[in-house]
Amino acid sequence: MKKWPVAFLFSVVLSASSGFSQDIPLVYQVENTGDEFSKPVLPTFNDLPVHRPLTDPFQWSGTNERSTAFTDWSRRRSEIKAEIEHYGIGEKPSRPEEIKARFEDGVLTVEVTVNEQTLTLTSKIVLPSGDGPFPAVIGIGRGSGSLPTDIFADRDIAQIPFNFGQVMSHTQTRGKEPINRLYPDQVSMGAYCAWSWGVSRLIDGLELVKDDLPIDLKHLGITGCSFAGKMALFAGALDERIALTIAQESGGGGAAAWRVSETLGNVETLGKTSRAWFREDMFQFARRVTKLPYDHHELMAMVAPRALLVLGNPDYEWLADESGYVSCRAAHEVWRAFGIGDRFGFSIVGGHPHCRLPDSQRPEVEAFVDRFLLGMEETETDFTKHPFPNVEYVHWYDGWLTGKSTYPEPDISQVESQSFEVECLVATTPWELLDDKDASGGKAIVVAAGDNQLQAPQRDSDGQIQLTFKVTQSSKYYVFARVDCPSADDDSFWVSVDGSTYAAANGLQTVGWQWVQLANAALRPGEHTLTLAHRENGAKIDKIAVTNDPLGPEGLGDDAINQCD
Repeated sequence: MKKWPVAFLFSVVLSASSGFSQDIPLVYQVENTGDEFSKPVLPTFNDLPVHRPLTDPFQWSGTNERSTAFTDWSRRRSEIKAEIEHYGIGEKPSRPEEIKARFEDGVLTVEVTVNEQTLTLTSKIVLPSGDGPFPAVIGIGRGSGSLPTDIFADRDIAQIPFNFGQVMSHTQTRGKEPINRLYPDQVSMGAYCAWSWGVSRLIDGLELVKDDLPIDLKHLGITGCSFAGKMALFAGALDERIALTIAQESGGGGAAAWRVSETLGNVETLGKTSRAWFREDMFQFARRVTKLPYDHHELMAMVAPRALLVLGNPDYEWLADESGYVSCRAAHEVWRAFGIGDRFGFSIVGGHPHCRLPDSQRPEVEAFVDRFLLGMEETETDFTKHPFPNVEYVHWYDGWLTGKSTYPEPDISQVESQSFEVECLVATTPWELLDDKDASGGKAIVVAAGDNQLQAPQRDSDGQIQLTFKVTQSSKYYVFARVDCPSADDDSFWVSVDGSTYAAANGLQTVGWQWVQLANAALRPGEHTLTLAHRENGAKIDKIAVTNDPLGPEGLGDDAINQCD
């Protein structure tokens, strides 16, 4: 008979319809039950396979094997954690050895010392009357986050504000934030790594002063809205001492799946989100999200088997709530596999300002609070409220439910691609010929130093790269380029198809030479022109490919149609 790790023994179990769910904890006494497991293999960008639909949360990293057994979940969850940290936010530092805390005059003070540097967190706590211990909610920015305070005050739930700026600012300056003094070798970490670390240290402080501050550590919640909704989601996913996570209107980078968002309109895609919030090199996936080995349905799944409520607001296109809906449907399958589907819920409701809970969503919030912070076992929490009755969502993940995916794969027989060696097309300033052993044919071109055209391309033809290509189908075609753009200051070009207004292909940051998408256009059979102009100096380009395959070329693509003399 399998023995549970010590962490599994600390739990509060609710009655449920399935006898199996009786054995599944609601919360843990440690930050991460998967610390004992080694990290999976984490391939480089070029070695990652393409995966169009949503990735399988039950499939072991780097294999074709999978397990839906709850006894395997801690290990699998640790793999998802490793992937999200490695490719997305940076590795969350573990609990430091030197932490001090005190509770005086209603203020919790936590002092964390690493490398002889001390970071101080303070939180003015709102305590109910009485002796406690009281369940508590950690609110991003203020004690209740963006939720109405009465939801917690009327239920004798303590409110603990997390002052995230004490760890890292909203628009971090890399290397100059409070947490950077403690971990100077982790300058690349994103804010969601830093803030999650800060929430965990706040919980450490609650543990250290439990004799002076009457908080029920078995019933901790966290909530926030918008960028703070993402923060609450990451914190809840990465710290298993949090019993309830309420992620309000978190948008792209939160509940929404990067892959699904890429298929929508003006929404927060991976390429458009804040670079301060994530690892800088995450943006190599901006034009190739299908190579990302995880997606944000798995970030939500990391909360399982604990409770998660996702709130959306479809009135704000940027939030990508259609993507969030698909992602929630996929994530819900993890809780359902464990027989605890009612520990996860989502409510996507419009008709109200951003981050202002409408009366129509209060029942969902109150139910989750009653059940998972107050222990009211009979409370119904089966919420799947949304305005997307016609959205086809199953094909995004039915492959890992049934073994046969219905995701609409492109017809390979109809794919046509052609590629061009760029150095053969231009020899005028501001472009300079570049010798590079890793470039196709050993040569590429680069925009000369100091020659930026950020507002608009040059009006004359100097410095423009123009090529003519033919297509045989009426189809959407994609322009890809093999580029080397090492930073946000040298990662863009101007692009025009068939004389259209130039558009900036920006945010192309890569790690070495990689294929990225520059533009796309619906074309008819016949001859077309592509014009490329310089935008930022230092941006290198090796090759251009035109294809009706939205995933673009792999490796170096097909042999170039043109060859240099």
